[in-house]
Amino acid sequence: MANKLFDFTTTDTILIEKSLTGNKEALENLIKKHQDWIYNIALTFVGDKDEAADLTQEVLIKIVTKLDSFKQKSSFKTWVYRIVKNHFLNMKRGKYEINAPTFEQFGQGLDQLPSESLSDYSYEVENKLLVKEAKISCMKGMLLCLDREQRMIYIIGELFEFKDTIGSDIMEISKGNFRVKLHRAKKQLYNFMDNKCGLINKSNPCRCSRKTAGFIKMGFVDPVNLHFQKKTIASINKVIDKKVETYKGEVISEYQKLFQEHPFVQSPDKLKSIKKLLSSEAIKETFNFD
Repeated sequence: MANKLFDFTTTDTILIEKSLTGNKEALENLIKKHQDWIYNIALTFVGDKDEAADLTQEVLIKIVTKLDSFKQKSSFKTWVYRIVKNHFLNMKRGKYEINAPTFEQFGQGLDQLPSESLSDYSYEVENKLLVKEAKISCMKGMLLCLDREQRMIYIIGELFEFKDTIGSDIMEISKGNFRVKLHRAKKQLYNFMDNKCGLINKSNPCRCSRKTAGFIKMGFVDPVNLHFQKKTIASINKVIDKKVETYKGEVISEYQKLFQEHPFVQSPDKLKSIKKLLSSEAIKETFNFD
């Protein structure tokens, strides 16, 4: 078996150069380096693992078919996420987005959900994992109350902590505008949590453990397959690059911490999807693969 020539330590620049000369292994490694990040952004953006997997595949196809247009005017990562942003903001609305509630409607839905004890039910998965899944599901549902642009800016600016210089480049707006839009998104989301979420304000009656059974009944939590905890690589706060700059007076750490504690998960069927992608006619024609 031939030795591998590339791995995750190989720079994007080298992988791109080799990919454009028709080196399939280099292209495969370039995809692997960025696939999990794209998938986790997609999962947070749409709140559904199957839709996130489809979006990841669609974005990867766009990235590799446009690879020869990358002019190195920004980092490759920034260029990739600009493609992600354009695709996500213009795609067809998914099953959770199509009827996405306002924050007020979302809060009413939580109020109407009965408070029940999980001990009244019997599931194969540990209750603490079910409660964690319900918490993650609920918080991703909160993000769907933001409009698409706000959600994207929140994900890259607050969740993954991209600096405003990079965030503005991805969103193709000024740094000042990026900071303003991020502040507004955070204010809407965190004001809702202040008034509704027991994780933040202990005087709020809503408790994840008391709503989990209801989330299971409504299909938001699968007690057999934990969509947001399967194949966890780490928590988000363990994989992000800590930003050098901070938005003075704007970072509300207790809220940010809750979202960054969510799992950073491996893209499903990674090897299978990469092989499928590399065998597509569009990729073969672009890179002259046999």
